[in-house]
Amino acid sequence: MRRIALSLSALTATSLLLTACGGSSSSSPDASNPDSLAGGQTLTQYWPLTGLKVPSNQSATLDHPVLVTKMDNTLSSSPQVGLSKADMVVEELVEGGLTRLAAFFYSDIPTNVGPVRSMRASDIDIVSPVHPSIVTSGAAAKTIALIHGASIPFFGESAKGMYRSSTRTAPYNLFVHLNEVATAAKLKKAATPPDYFSWGTEKDFPKGPKAASITAQFSGGHSTQWTYTNGSYHNDNSNAPAGDQFPATTVLVLRVKEGLAGYLDPAGNPVPQTLLTGKGKAMVFHDGRMVAATWHKGKAASPITFTTRKGQLKVPAGHTWVELVPINGGNVTFTKK
Repeated sequence: MRRIALSLSALTATSLLLTACGGSSSSSPDASNPDSLAGGQTLTQYWPLTGLKVPSNQSATLDHPVLVTKMDNTLSSSPQVGLSKADMVVEELVEGGLTRLAAFFYSDIPTNVGPVRSMRASDIDIVSPVHPSIVTSGAAAKTIALIHGASIPFFGESAKGMYRSSTRTAPYNLFVHLNEVATAAKLKKAATPPDYFSWGTEKDFPKGPKAASITAQFSGGHSTQWTYTNGSYHNDNSNAPAGDQFPATTVLVLRVKEGLAGYLDPAGNPVPQTLLTGKGKAMVFHDGRMVAATWHKGKAASPITFTTRKGQLKVPAGHTWVELVPINGGNVTFTKK
């Protein structure tokens, strides 16, 4: 659940740490004013998809669910639009050894995002922990049935805010005015999302070996490369322009099993399905270092947690890019420089 902490100046010996949803607390004497409590106590709000503090002049109480936009991640999508506004991004394997992005938007809803592509059955495990709506061009009939079965709302190509750009070629020309989708999504009255990860601070993160560059290989045809510079990770082969790239403070690599979705794409390629439940090896890259861990996830709606030999590992608060790298056919390497 979204964490709300009492200001230290207002704490007493019997004060408790409060936890609340929707930027307010049922323990608050004035639920209509979630930034204050009796006795002059003040609340600090944290965004659920980054763990970062909400600016004091901005309310975290939003009236729409998380919006996850499925984005193309090939050269044909260049330039991608809107990635810099995402709270977090998950990169997943699709057919032909290529990847697609699930870009999570909550704290900042941009006007323009794309190119928008179709969803996969893999998205159920990826998005379910935060009860979102998916913004997509559509999906195969089998995938749509699975998405409906998981009770995940989605906005397809015919939704308000979707449009085809005249400067691009299909199918890489579908874009969305995400703010218009947010207006429609809030009518569904979805619950405020819980934290995607258990967020920690810099002092919580253990020291690991230096890792200045990362290569996450999804297949023989695609690898995503990162370089650590000036306190964050730069995607060296991003399809977004320099001013609109995702500002990754942490890169999480989860080694995952792949199954088959049970159908072929139009080119005749089997469609893979990432299996994001159970547990597996993980590598957490932060502050130019790598910490090895084990990831755990019970069911689709369960959060992803991490452990090391010393116990629970919290993800440092910030903007996180998640690489779901296949155990078979994938690989992860990093170098100190």
